[in-house]
Amino acid sequence: MQYPADSHVHSEWSWDALRGAMDNTCARAIEIGVPVIAFTEHVDFTPFRAGDLVEEFDHLVTDGVLHAPALDVEGYLESVDRCRTIYPALRILAGLEVGQPHRHNPELAALLARGPFDRVLGSLHCLPDGEEFAEPFELFPHYPAAAVFRDYLTEIPRMVAGPERLFDIVSHIDYPVRSWPEGARPFDPREYEDELRHALNAIAAVQLVLEVNAKVPLDETILRWWREEGGERVTFGSDAHEPGALGKGLRTVAAMAESQGFHPDARPEEPWILG
Repeated sequence: MQYPADSHVHSEWSWDALRGAMDNTCARAIEIGVPVIAFTEHVDFTPFRAGDLVEEFDHLVTDGVLHAPALDVEGYLESVDRCRTIYPALRILAGLEVGQPHRHNPELAALLARGPFDRVLGSLHCLPDGEEFAEPFELFPHYPAAAVFRDYLTEIPRMVAGPERLFDIVSHIDYPVRSWPEGARPFDPREYEDELRHALNAIAAVQLVLEVNAKVPLDETILRWWREEGGERVTFGSDAHEPGALGKGLRTVAAMAESQGFHPDARPEEPWILG
């Protein structure tokens, strides 16, 4: 199987991509045959508890809370344009990955007005915990894994509700699985079927796209439920934060999506469609 578009990629313009390099990532795409890259750089308006991230990002942490820097929009878009000139055979999309977009509509609207963006991912990275926000990896030591995942899924319908949805795609709906605690019962989506189906139905009801993230490959059961709950479109993302990770796992998850009835659009940069 050929590579599908990699619709979730980070470069040096993402604050946490310490080994990111847009130019080298484009060269890697040409080398391995990825036809389309969407550079979806991090936009994190929500300060959150740093936890172990303080070891690498202590310069961004105050009183245990990490404040991500603003995206250099002008510098980023100039870099995209430069790479489009250098790599004309590669389709390069400008994009964003926005954490908790439903909590930051005014800030996000102002950012989007500053330049053309082809793709905007809505990501739920943090949950409220008292007066602070925290990622799942920071919540798991304090709460049962099942409770954290259920709280996470409960927030998804809130994220996609409302008249102002300034994003196109819901990324990594299983994000907490990445930091699933070793001492907990192994993750099984069937234990959370009701909550997952409710979240998937909410996404499908507003005609958003579901990302099939390959970093920790989405369980095929969840993809099947997406189809059964009315989901009609998917994209794929390696979530690469360095050039060598580009495209990793994409052909595997694309084959899985194909087995569930999804197929490529005529334009490779577009989501795969059902039917």
